[in-house]
Amino acid sequence: MRKIKTIGVLTSGGDAPGMNGAIRAVVRAGIHYGMKVMGIRRGYTGLITGDMHEMNLRSVSDIIHRGGTILQTVRCPEFTTQEGMEKAMSMARVFSLDAVVVIGGDGSYMGAREISKLGMPVIGLPGTIDNDIACTDYTIGYDTALNTVQDAIDKIRDTAYSHERCSVVEVMGRNAGYIALNVGISGGAEVVLLPEKSFDMDSDVIKPIIEGRNRGKKNYIVIVAEGVGGAIELAKDIEKRTGLGSRATILGHLQRGGSPTVRDRVMSSIMGVKAVELLNDGIINRVVCFKEEKIVDFDIDEALSMKKTIEDEIIEISKILAL
Repeated sequence: MRKIKTIGVLTSGGDAPGMNGAIRAVVRAGIHYGMKVMGIRRGYTGLITGDMHEMNLRSVSDIIHRGGTILQTVRCPEFTTQEGMEKAMSMARVFSLDAVVVIGGDGSYMGAREISKLGMPVIGLPGTIDNDIACTDYTIGYDTALNTVQDAIDKIRDTAYSHERCSVVEVMGRNAGYIALNVGISGGAEVVLLPEKSFDMDSDVIKPIIEGRNRGKKNYIVIVAEGVGGAIELAKDIEKRTGLGSRATILGHLQRGGSPTVRDRVMSSIMGVKAVELLNDGIINRVVCFKEEKIVDFDIDEALSMKKTIEDEIIEISKILAL
């Protein structure tokens, strides 16, 4: 394979705190290894339209502490078509791109895999607050999202206690309950509802709340993952069946914003440098991951074939702690 001289970097899918740290690391590592780095704006849309510019050391100064992504991101239905991918490849040739670093989730990886089949070397970096990429134990943005949600729950509990209420809090996680489960444990929730597990309203929701009230509890937190949904209806049902005042709070996109935590800044930086090192060594079509406390990489096809599930043991621990 010819020596990689020019690389593009883009962010795709939902934004996540720490993406800017990854961009910064890719740019600085690329320059360190004598590469030209092109910042591709608005994800795969920018690759199709040629919305890209050369980045230098100054381009990524003072961004590691910022949430979101300076390159911005959109979902690009056109890129899922053969015509769209061919346009992207044509534009990549216009800008002499030798490889592309893609920061995003599984959907972004799928797009990267498709252009790799057309001859464009790629490296994927895991960026999503949901922590739902199977090949890695940790994704960029996850820790910041957890802390954001925890801070919100702490504030909600204050008013729940003051009014002796049950607060139903809906957090992000359409297909994965990692945020819900972990903030349920850290926030002392009485009930945690996950998309991975079906639940019984009587035994899994009403009973724990009633038992808590009978022990003299003055407030209750129910965490609902986005994939379960129905937080407003659930709060109404709890109030109707228990007589406790119940309110629903849907945190929504609040969870994606904010200055990244130390962990997200460090992880995104190390992963970004690793991506460039792979390209510099001629190792392509890989996904950078955090596995068993180490930064590793997998073939992109292998990475996308992996499955990830929440351990039943952790769910059981959350129930024990909620007693």
